[in-house]
Formats: sequence, structure tokens, C-alpha cells
Amino acid sequence: MKETLEGLENGSVDMVIGTHRLLSKNVKFRQLGLVIIDEEQRFGVEHKEKLKELKTNVDILSMSATPIPRTLEMAITGIREMSTLATPPEERHPILTYIGGYSEKQVAAAIRRELIREGQVFFVHNRVSTIEAVANQLAELVPEARIAVAHGQMSEGALEQVVVDFWERKFDVLISTTIIETGIDIPNANTLIVDRAENFGLSQLHQIRGRVGRSRERAYAYFFYDPSKPLTETAHDRLATIAQNNELGAGMQVALKDLEIRGAGNLLGGEQSGHIAGVGFDLYLRMIGEAVSEFKGIKTESPAELKLELPVDAHIPNTYVDSERLRLEAYHKLSAASGERGTRAQLDAILAELEDRYGAAPDPVKNLIDVTELRQKANRLGLKDFNVLGLQAKLQPVDLTESEQVRIASLYQGTKYLQSAQTLLITAPRDENFEPLRDTAIIQWAWGLLAKVFSNTESSKNDQA
Repeated sequence: MKETLEGLENGSVDMVIGTHRLLSKNVKFRQLGLVIIDEEQRFGVEHKEKLKELKTNVDILSMSATPIPRTLEMAITGIREMSTLATPPEERHPILTYIGGYSEKQVAAAIRRELIREGQVFFVHNRVSTIEAVANQLAELVPEARIAVAHGQMSEGALEQVVVDFWERKFDVLISTTIIETGIDIPNANTLIVDRAENFGLSQLHQIRGRVGRSRERAYAYFFYDPSKPLTETAHDRLATIAQNNELGAGMQVALKDLEIRGAGNLLGGEQSGHIAGVGFDLYLRMIGEAVSEFKGIKTESPAELKLELPVDAHIPNTYVDSERLRLEAYHKLSAASGERGTRAQLDAILAELEDRYGAAPDPVKNLIDVTELRQKANRLGLKDFNVLGLQAKLQPVDLTESEQVRIASLYQGTKYLQSAQTLLITAPRDENFEPLRDTAIIQWAWGLLAKVFSNTESSKNDQA
């Protein structure tokens, strides 16, 4: 160790392979040029900060089958460059994946099926306190199987001996914790059984599944959950994702779903996962994209977006959809459908999906659908500003001839048209009690206003059609 450290400092060592020990303060490099990080998802924020401090202008290559959400998001937005390896080694087969409630009968059948073809089995039980009891239970279920136990609380020598014995086929079944997640390559082990899979993260499940299927033999992965307890929505999403993405090279799809479930975290802070609370996801991505383009010296012109402000209670209440992630997902779908090419049919489909999952939609959700339809119309008309706040309603840009100005002034009292700014100002509507219109009433009034102001535009479009 001492000779290696001295070699790094004086330059006699060209390449060093090590663990987190290389990030220690007493490790000095004479001229560091390239850092390769394997299994990037196992590095925490503190480790990555130390990597940045090693030396400026160092090329860093991070490798992972399932990147941390923030790392993947940085690659997608252009902050980092990304390459994907989708071509599997020759003669490899997709791992057949089964998801279901824990069943002793299925466990015994899976183990015996592997023993018949003279293979070996990984059984993952991630609780050291009960792992011996599980081993005894399996010994009763499959008495002909030779069973070994491995976990992180064993001594280093004992743990190494168990793994070596399993490699040499002295045991048929290795019951272990998640210590087998990385660094284990046993081609003869082609059946994986995971107990209480609902408690594992998505990237963990994918990494553990990668312990089998490393030879020409067909591999099987069984992810069992506790049938006596209902699955949480997040756990269901994780298990469904791992079942759907079982083809070779599916790591990218799994990582993207993990990003969707866990969120991208904080770009400038310590969180490597978590959803964005301060700004919408679309706005966040656009801001990041603009910042990256500016850093690269690429000039970008952001198109002006419609500013639509109405006194309407339009949102998805927490009491209707309690999951922040699922609310963000619904908002994202509505945002995607709000452009000039959006249709009412798209909005009805989104509403039908919400009501199918969560029951009858409350008024704020219905208002949100109607406001989004109004936004579609305003986008088609080319408006950039449409608001009804305070005493006036404002539309811009609006190009009116003198005759059109007279016509609109006769329809709405207090009309003002600023020709240089192409801005139309109209007195905001009120009800019989002289209170400002709100919610459904103001949405209907806004539709009528657009129809009257742009009547010539609509008729000319119909004539062209």
C-alpha cells in the first residue's frame, strides 16, 4: 500500500485500481487525467464531491447499469454526455422474470428445477436477524439441496470461504443479503429468488437480477412479495417495471422509470433523488437546456409562451390524488396536450383516466380541464397574453382594423385598443351583485370573448378550409 501511494505521488504508477480508499486525503496524484467510476450508483454525494476536488480538468467516465436519478437526468438534459451499451454478449438469453406472492410450493419447484439441470440458486433475504430461520425453512422444503448462508456481518474470511465454496459447487443454494448485488459472477447460478421484493429499490432489483443469466443457460428470476400485506403504489410500479423490462440491455428503460418514480433530486444540492417542488418539470428542463446551450456558446431563441391568467380554481387537489409523483404525471399530460394541436378528445381521455383511477373528479379538476381547452384555443389564435385579473381583461397580440375596433367597442363597454402594442383592453365582467365572475362563469365568458374578437379570423380559416 505504501509503495502504491508513493508511486501515485511521484508518477511511477500509471494506473491504479482501488475502492473508495483512493478518495482519502493522504492519496495524492502527480498528474491525474482520467477517473473511471464503476458501479456509479454506489457512490454517495460526499464521494462525488471529493472526486471533483481531486483535480480540475480531469475526464470522468461513470459506468452503471442503473444510474442514480440525478446522474441520468443530468445526461438527458445535456449537462453530461451519455453513451449506452445495448448489445449483449453472444448467446445470452433474456431472464424470464416472475412476480407474485410468496409461495413455498413455487420456491421449492424453482429450486428443484435448477437442481435437475445441475445448476445453482441465489436466494436473497435481506434480514440478517432471520436469515438462519429462512435457511432452516428451505432445508425442510428441499432437503436434497446443499444450502449455505452469506451476509455482511460474517467475518471477512468466513464470507470469502462461503463464496469460494459456492463457486466450486460445494453448495446448491446460497442464501444471502444484498451483498451479492455487485461483483459476483457465477455462470452456473441461473435461478434467482428474492424474498420480500417489495422492500427493494428498482435499481437494486435490476442489479440483483443481473447475478443470473451470465452463461448460455436460460435464467429465471422470481420476485416474491408478502401476500398478507397490500402493495404500495410505488412498490407495485417498481415490480411491474422489473417484470416488463426483462430483455437484454433493458437497463436504460429501468433507469428512466426509476427517475420517474423517485424524481431527479436537486441539481445543485445534496439530494440525488426527489421531485421538483418549486417549478414545473417542463419549465425546469427548459431552464436547464437554455443554461447548457449558453455554456456551450449556442444561441437559442425561446418562443414566447402564452400567459393565461383567470380567476379560476383549477388544480388537482391532494385529497383527490395524494401522490405527488402521480399529480406531476397528470399535470405533465395536460401540459403536453395544451398546445395549438391539442384537442378536447385528448383532455377527455385524461379526465377519464383520472376518474377511472381516483373516482369522480372534483370541480377544481374539471376547471383545470376546461382551462386547458381554453389554452389550446388561445394558442391556435396566436395569443401570448390573455388575462382577466382586477378591473380589466387583456388580450395580446390582437390585430384589429378600424371597423373591428368599432364593432368590439359596441359589444363591450370600456374597450381600449393600443394599436402600437397590439393590445386589447376590456372591462372585466361582473355578476348581478357586481362581483367578479369566477370559475365556470369566467371560462364561458372568455370563450365568448375569443369568438367575438376573432370572428373574422375564424371565418377566414373556414373559408380556406
